[in-house]
Amino acid sequence: MTATSPATATAGPEHTGFWRSARARYLMPVAFVTYSLAYLDKSNYAIASAGGMADDLHLSAGADSLIAASFFLGYFFFQIPGTIYAEQRSARRLVAWSTVAWGLLAVTQGLLSSPGQLIAVRFALGVVEGAVLPSMVMLLGRWFTRGERGRANTLLILGNPVTVMWLSAVSGWLVSVSDWRVMFVAEGVPSILWGLACLRLIKDRPEHSGRLPESELALLRADLAAEKAAAPPVTGTLREQYGRVLRSPRVLIMAAQYFFWSFGMYGFVFWLPAIIKKGSGEGIGATGLLTAIPYAVAAVAMLVNSRLSDRSGRRRAAVWPWLACGGLALAASYAAGGHFPLALALLVVAGLCLYAPYGPYFALVGTLAPPGVAGAAVALVNSFGALGSFAGTYLVGWVRGTALGDAGAFGFMAVCALLAAGLTLAVPEPTAARPGPVR
Repeated sequence: MTATSPATATAGPEHTGFWRSARARYLMPVAFVTYSLAYLDKSNYAIASAGGMADDLHLSAGADSLIAASFFLGYFFFQIPGTIYAEQRSARRLVAWSTVAWGLLAVTQGLLSSPGQLIAVRFALGVVEGAVLPSMVMLLGRWFTRGERGRANTLLILGNPVTVMWLSAVSGWLVSVSDWRVMFVAEGVPSILWGLACLRLIKDRPEHSGRLPESELALLRADLAAEKAAAPPVTGTLREQYGRVLRSPRVLIMAAQYFFWSFGMYGFVFWLPAIIKKGSGEGIGATGLLTAIPYAVAAVAMLVNSRLSDRSGRRRAAVWPWLACGGLALAASYAAGGHFPLALALLVVAGLCLYAPYGPYFALVGTLAPPGVAGAAVALVNSFGALGSFAGTYLVGWVRGTALGDAGAFGFMAVCALLAAGLTLAVPEPTAARPGPVR
């Protein structure tokens, strides 16, 4: 790493030292595991539903969809206040205790028998998970430079497809050898233990870790100071700054964009096992293995896309083409429904296209607000994503139970992915998104 001036902080060569930096070795495994457990405990509902829970509890298609989707209403409400607490007080405490709480709630799901109780617990699970992703994105902004954040965000969010990949196989196996209740309990306990460990593992700032070379810390401080100096001046009280962020037209456009993206994404994630089970005619164990395929390919696409985005500094161009292709692949997958291998191949394409832009996307959102209050932009965008996730999870499941069937469900998801691609083009590529010098 070499120190740079503000003039070069926005247009340097490719970062070559990210993977070898002490910061990446220290923080990224912790961030990855934390988000992986969060994704595990909110997404294993789909396996439980397909694995007998809906039949055991006599859930209609509408009730099943509402229970799954209630998570996202809780997820919506805590985003902004939780992230502001993490940004101004302590991300370490918020993430650690949230992880413990969601582990307890995840275990509780396996002990309930009433749809009403499940809705309440799923809602509470969303509340305690709500601020974790934007808080972690904000935290990575303190540990990594602009030219590293695409990869840092991708390694964080990589916990999503990687978790779903093994979740689909392991959860399917757990249900097949026991039942859905055992699955919920077995997959909730690790979060409780990990949350307690996070109190020691996560540090709010790199200088608090005590494990980083002083030379690396000094150069990181210089780079971040250069980024701050190059940013537009910030005026007003902290409250006024947050108010401007939450009213920013660019932030609001990206919030709408993430609503539609999340609609398509979570309709895909939550109902993919049921769609594959119906199309393949296989049991829950084989369905879990088939469901893992799109996520394995998506993980590779995320790493490649984030690398290219960090090299070029072009965040918007690393988002919208993928989403457009994902929407088209979803539509084509249904059209090929009579030929399951082809339909599955198109679902793989849809999955990798919907996942590939995540790292560059959140790096782009982080440039829409000044340093120090950018967490509010990420939180607002992620809040609307939660609403889109609620709509996608509930409406896709509900539509599948109507006369529209899978055709209507795939149509909803495809149109939303295409709308998300179009809205991305409505926000100009910020000049501040250019990468810093690479080390």
